[in-house]
Amino acid sequence: MMKTFEMSDLGLMHFFLGIEINQEKEGIFICQRKYTETLLKKFKMESCKTVTTPLVTGEKYQKEDGSQKVDGSMYRSLIGSLLYLTATRPDIMFATCLLSRFMQSPSQVHYAAAKRILRYLRGTKDFGIWYKSTNDAKLVGYTDSDWAGSVDDMKSTSGYTFSLGSGIFTWASKKQATVAQSSAEAEYIAAAATSNQAIWLRRILEDMGEKQEEPTTIYCDNKSAIAITKNPVQHSRTKHIDIKYHSLREATTRGEIELKYCSTEEQLADIFTKALPRNKFEELRMKIGVYHKHIKGEY
Repeated sequence: MMKTFEMSDLGLMHFFLGIEINQEKEGIFICQRKYTETLLKKFKMESCKTVTTPLVTGEKYQKEDGSQKVDGSMYRSLIGSLLYLTATRPDIMFATCLLSRFMQSPSQVHYAAAKRILRYLRGTKDFGIWYKSTNDAKLVGYTDSDWAGSVDDMKSTSGYTFSLGSGIFTWASKKQATVAQSSAEAEYIAAAATSNQAIWLRRILEDMGEKQEEPTTIYCDNKSAIAITKNPVQHSRTKHIDIKYHSLREATTRGEIELKYCSTEEQLADIFTKALPRNKFEELRMKIGVYHKHIKGEY
């Protein structure tokens, strides 16, 4: 980058905007341990009991949960702080984004769920993302959805993530804008959003001198959604889908994107769409590169 931009070399970076950065020959580990400790103290949870998952398995929340309301500013402060923490903790992304839907009028039920995330964080405050040194610079994505997961409006949740050789570096969990009429449609809409992100990432990588010569593989666990991508013929099952989502077909035709099938067990983006059982959650958490990495010189 010094060949392209005027800059000074100040040595290895160790701390940036609340993110701790540890660099070794074997790789780079980023975390927000100090930020997490400060957050726990702020909400008087530094001595709380720990839990193994951010959410109760299969738990779904809605606006009408609980009649007792809580201080909205306090709730929004907590959710906002948790959202910032997702910069290095993608394992709390789904839980935090789910609870962010109730910012306008949170109840005690929603606040208790948010405090559960803090309980989970207390037991995993040393966790972060490990990026192992590698010469592989191939962009790979995963896309998934939870069909009709929102109790309030029956909209689905999209989730995606991308890796570049080692460790994920971008991810998302977001409620879809329209109601999907089938699981295949929900997966197709999620894949379209993932495709848009992939194209944007490909442009950035090209500017950085890491042009992706081959189509970017995006893994999807729904064969019907993949079939819709490859079949341009409109029929009764797809004619109502908003035209903007068919940009996925165009990206596939141009050779920028290739949607491939993977089993649900291998779907990394599953962690961004629903509250998983402990064993499955911990398995995916490890696969996306989130764990505690002992660093030389660490206390």
